Amino acid sequence: MKTNISAQANKQQGFTLIELIVVIVILGILAATALPKFVDLSTEAGNAAANGVAGALASSTSVNYSAQVAGRTNVSGLTVADVCTTALLQPFVTGVTLITGTPATSSEYKLTAGSGTCTPASTQAGTAVTCNIQGQYGAAQTATIICAKT
Repeated sequence: MKTNISAQANKQQGFTLIELIVVIVILGILAATALPKFVDLSTEAGNAAANGVAGALASSTSVNYSAQVAGRTNVSGLTVADVCTTALLQPFVTGVTLITGTPATSSEYKLTAGSGTCTPASTQAGTAVTCNIQGQYGAAQTATIICAKT
């Protein structure tokens, strides 16, 4: 039996032009639908970072108030009407800078007043007030601050 060697040599190998175009179109559609989701992650990251700073402030002022209740003498006093100031709250967080203006870097967070006051009369029961924390990207997040007297 003779085999047709010339028929086997002319056998087509690889992809056709139509198959390559279909693959490119499918990749283009996937890229067009997935790309917008990955492009705008800076806002979500900014919200998460500001929420982390707000949580750190809330936690550290709660520990500060607990120390005051336990009778410790080295408590930071939070007994002013507007406790949401950089001078009072900056010692409660590390690694970030609390400012009053617009944040220019990822480590700066704008601190503004929320609701409530920490007047000396209201600190008897550990009054909770709110402050707003906003990073370079994203929306302002709320930090619950616990008042403490010295």
